Amino acid sequence: MKKVALDALDVRILSAVQQHGQISKYRLAELVNRSPTPCWLRLTKLKKAGLITGYRGLVAVDRIIDLTKVFLTVSLHAHKKSDFDRFEKRIQSIDEVVECCATGGGFDYILKVTTSSLSDFQTFVEQLLEEELGIDRYLIYVVTKEVKSTSLSLSQLMEIKSRSEI
Repeated sequence: MKKVALDALDVRILSAVQQHGQISKYRLAELVNRSPTPCWLRLTKLKKAGLITGYRGLVAVDRIIDLTKVFLTVSLHAHKKSDFDRFEKRIQSIDEVVECCATGGGFDYILKVTTSSLSDFQTFVEQLLEEELGIDRYLIYVVTKEVKSTSLSLSQLMEIKSRSEI
């Protein structure tokens, strides 16, 4: 995938959007210390380049309902493309799976699963195994406390990138 070159203003705009979500052009201009119209035009260009994939509200779900969060590592029996495709297609359709990453090393996938209880998680795993998705082995890691959950700091990342190019 072709990388997009960003200047300092682009980074400030993207960082503001990352931190504040959808905001007015006047608030964005204030945050990045530029005039509203050119700032908004730059934001439009960044959107068209596909650098902003959406806007979300972060909801404190744990203040509404108790949830069980579990990390699940999965290894498949076979490692043909069709095996990976079948597993990934199924995982895409399961609401309880909030994240899934294919990995290299000891396991094929790491999933972040959220259910209403440990018992519901057990039912989820049993259903997954019954579907014969080619799961060879799996391990579970129950989350006892969330220590940190943030988005990547774009400003810090760009700073590191610029230092490495020197």
